[in-house]
Amino acid sequence: MPAREPFPRAVLDVLAAADRPVFEHGDRVVTGAGMLDLVARAAAGMRAGGVSRGDGLALLLGVNAEAFAVILAGHVVGARVVGVRPGLTEGQVRHLLGLDIKAVVTDGGGAGAAGTPSALTVAGLLRHSPGPLHCDGDPHGIARLIHTSGSTGAPKACAQTYQAMTDAWAAHPDAWPPAIRELAARLDRYLVFGSLSSQVMFEYATVTLAAGGTVVVADDPATAITGLKATARVITVPGLAKLVAAQKRDPADLSTLKALLVSGSPLTPERHREALDVLGPVLFHGYGQTETGMISMATPDDPPGTVGIPPTHVQVRGGELFVRTPGQASGYWGDAEESAEVFTDGWVRTRDLGRFDGFGYLRLTGRARDVVIVNANLHYLGPVEQVVAEHPDIAEAYAVAVPDDETGEAVHVFVVPKADRVPPHQEIRDLVSARLGAACAPAAITAIPEPPVAPSGKPDKRELRRMACPAR
Repeated sequence: MPAREPFPRAVLDVLAAADRPVFEHGDRVVTGAGMLDLVARAAAGMRAGGVSRGDGLALLLGVNAEAFAVILAGHVVGARVVGVRPGLTEGQVRHLLGLDIKAVVTDGGGAGAAGTPSALTVAGLLRHSPGPLHCDGDPHGIARLIHTSGSTGAPKACAQTYQAMTDAWAAHPDAWPPAIRELAARLDRYLVFGSLSSQVMFEYATVTLAAGGTVVVADDPATAITGLKATARVITVPGLAKLVAAQKRDPADLSTLKALLVSGSPLTPERHREALDVLGPVLFHGYGQTETGMISMATPDDPPGTVGIPPTHVQVRGGELFVRTPGQASGYWGDAEESAEVFTDGWVRTRDLGRFDGFGYLRLTGRARDVVIVNANLHYLGPVEQVVAEHPDIAEAYAVAVPDDETGEAVHVFVVPKADRVPPHQEIRDLVSARLGAACAPAAITAIPEPPVAPSGKPDKRELRRMACPAR
């Protein structure tokens, strides 16, 4: 019996069975057959350009049907695909293009591909006649490099093998966890924006196709739910806060909305409840990492402040969380030292802190590296943020460690008030001291209208530290 073809065979099979629109961008609609034709043409163009199994392939692409096809085509030929997301500096792009890249594909004339052995364009690839769609990836070879957000340091390239991508559940409805089954029923029209190189954006586009839905390009995601009658979209925690505030201030018609995929950072129970009250039962609060893919997901019926119950095929050890998932990365490309620290004996060290409650729900409590050292004693900042955010006048709280002449370090808390009133400093200090001890009480508190946001969409802790210590 011949061996099963590796990723993206399952996605191609979904497209072959999709006698319907699968991608929509403005007035343009692409069917399953049309998408397969684009993939076959792009794969033929790559092979003609000398790209084959194991070659590094960088993609500098926008968000459209062609970009989705080119990503799949890169995997059809068995390349090591590196997506270059928007918003990077020229230096960062040059760094990515130096990761043993054989060819670069761009939307335009290849301006971003200077100095590489081969500069390809989407239009040039699609001029080729469609070739056979045989998936040539080496199961043990690297299928893609996905860069972390860099929220806890410099972005790292997570290396995922073809076997891991083949084993992942996204294109296999029979392997979907219960939360994904519930979500899939709501993915009639799923918005994509920003970058299809985003692991979350691409993964849920694949789920959408397998669920019988349509992937819809949102040129302006802020208005796309109403304008494009979307049923689902990914949203960060800061983005969710803005949407809730806007709905309370000036409600828009969100009657088509069935699912908001909240990702990037934990939701406080208060924010979670408020969003459910204002937006209705549409929140799916996902927890995962670039290194692991999805770990767990809370449905609208799960307790606020949790990230659901991990599915049976995911193993999670509590405390400082270590996990195993079918599609996890195998290490960091070109960084053996960091790989050895994070990828240990088949487990991934998430560096997140969490615990299971009595009903099996996972609750995140902070980051293992998000700490303050007061008088030589280490304290986690996650619990400080949670306690401050419980204050009835506080919507969000972000704690950072700052230098202190007397204690070495101290806590500086940035708060987003619910209204104009900021509680007295001593009131917050007393609240934290009573729960966590005097060493965790904030030495300074700063009110902000909203947190600064990193390119990943997550709250930018490094910028908050800079704001706390502008002279350093």
